[in-house]
Amino acid sequence: MKNTVFSALSQGFTHPVRDPLWGHIYLRPALAGLLDAAPFMRLGRIFQLGPVFLVYPGATHTRASHSIGVYHIGRRLLQNLAERGADGWLSAQGVSSFLCACLLHDLGHFPYAHSLKELPLACHESLSAQIMLKEPLKSLVGKTGAEPTFAAAIVDKEMPLPKGAGGELLFYRKLLSGCLDPDKLDYLNRDARYCGVPYGAQDVDFILSRLHPHKQRGADIDSRLIPNVEAVLFSKYLMYRSVYWHRQVRAATAMVKKALIEGLQSGRLAGGELYGLEDQSLFAILECTGSEGLVKAIREGSLYETLCELPFNRGAHAKLLDLKGRGLYEEKIEERLRAGGMAVKAGDVIIDIPEPISFETGLYVRDEHCYFAQSSSAFNAKIVDSFVRSLYTLRVFIKPKFEKKPKAKQAAAEILGLAK
Repeated sequence: MKNTVFSALSQGFTHPVRDPLWGHIYLRPALAGLLDAAPFMRLGRIFQLGPVFLVYPGATHTRASHSIGVYHIGRRLLQNLAERGADGWLSAQGVSSFLCACLLHDLGHFPYAHSLKELPLACHESLSAQIMLKEPLKSLVGKTGAEPTFAAAIVDKEMPLPKGAGGELLFYRKLLSGCLDPDKLDYLNRDARYCGVPYGAQDVDFILSRLHPHKQRGADIDSRLIPNVEAVLFSKYLMYRSVYWHRQVRAATAMVKKALIEGLQSGRLAGGELYGLEDQSLFAILECTGSEGLVKAIREGSLYETLCELPFNRGAHAKLLDLKGRGLYEEKIEERLRAGGMAVKAGDVIIDIPEPISFETGLYVRDEHCYFAQSSSAFNAKIVDSFVRSLYTLRVFIKPKFEKKPKAKQAAAEILGLAK
């Protein structure tokens, strides 16, 4: 078993892919064949960060390059854990399935980053698994030595466990999704590099060298890695604050979401039409839904301006979590502005609430015999929760020509019950 596991991780990786971040990444020829499949090629036409390039022009890297990076770190991670004892419960087929899962985990991802996340659509993990189990991917995954259903179940945690695969499958699921997972270690480094900001850089070599395998928990750490976990948490916070949820990025995201909601509610757009799109086809389909104005404004960089903003309070602002309810409040603000003499039209006001996020801290610290949140780290549960609360900002965006009207800000605040 041990020899076959190490063979699955080290032999036959002869196909090089040159990556700007990690240098040469080697794949087996069968794994490289996945890169030429149409579902994976689509990822090369989706910007990893959607509208972020409007603020950081270098952010034009794709979900394809990110996926190859996740595969690279995933392979290195598994090699290190196998050398530290994980080979005792791994199989060659399971290893190949994990490598495929890393490479294909984003197959079902929507274009334009997470602007579609709040809509009533299937999650991208479920869509990725479905694509992996259809041709041509199913046969191509099988040729790598992987079991397609096993690989898909690593990506989609809602899939039932294949018969006899419980322990090993759960181990891989823990590795692919967690505090120090390959996905996060790639996207923080990659996004920071292409945006030209220093916040996301992580010491991947040291992190991988200090992880310890655990069959149920995936990977444990010792106290020497606590500063690196803190760096990951704070980097994620800074990237959201300065990049992912920059107010102009939120404006573009809110505009795309508004166009999609209008299309879905009017019946001019069906939810199923949004699966399998790429950046350009998303805009093409939006232009046929009656939202040409919003689409043109985004393409030309004429983003809505911030009318007012404040910390989001889930209790006080619960009425805005429902998309229909949010739309009613947008209409109320527009009506108030029209009553005040402003020539505001339907769709000129957009209320934006960011999508749910989490900061994973479920790592076990071996030498302190506790989980990270109870460890010697300064980043206790209360501090991590404060990250989330400080990031959530409710914003009201308005068409640029109305932004400087002082009465508009007051009207929006009054309608939302936020006036002081």
